[in-house]
Amino acid sequence: MIGVFFLAAGLGLLFNAAPGAVFTESLRRGLRGGFRPALAVQVGSLVGDAAWAVLGLAGIGALFAVPALRVPLTVGGCLLLCWLGVRGLRDAIRPAPAADRETAPGRSAWYAGAGMSLGNPLNVVYWSGTASAVNGALGGDAGFTGLAVFFAGFMISSLAWCFVCAGAIALAHRALPPLAVRAVEGLCGAALLCLAAIAFAGLG
Repeated sequence: MIGVFFLAAGLGLLFNAAPGAVFTESLRRGLRGGFRPALAVQVGSLVGDAAWAVLGLAGIGALFAVPALRVPLTVGGCLLLCWLGVRGLRDAIRPAPAADRETAPGRSAWYAGAGMSLGNPLNVVYWSGTASAVNGALGGDAGFTGLAVFFAGFMISSLAWCFVCAGAIALAHRALPPLAVRAVEGLCGAALLCLAAIAFAGLG
């Protein structure tokens, strides 16, 4: 079980540290508002990951691979990415006054992270096969205890990454001049639109 825990912790770090939509949105908000908005996006994403983990480890996540469920889920995720991408480009071109900038996490940052995680079809694929992988690592049926240990290891390392990532972004927030922040915001907005296009193309 100790080996399963550390395996899950390592997979959690790899899963969360991989560049993607969540990191891009965390960077966009964190460069503008600092640690708290970046952390809110990360934690919101972790809530979505936890939901997929429970469904996947329980054997229910495979249902979301059915086109009737997967397609609407993916389309919703694409629309969210498009909206966030347009916001990133807008803020880069015409930044809001300092008084109107989001300096606290608020609900929008949390919802953005959770929405991106829940609308990511790759999460469905990942967690649908996780239970089988844990069973294979234990040489048989992992049972509730094995799956619970795997879940705990994954979530603990994921939560630790939330703070590490938000902290690094906060350092960049303090170091970068306003012009550089606007440039990165524009790149983040464009990246989110590209990710939306790639996800939408995958429906074909």
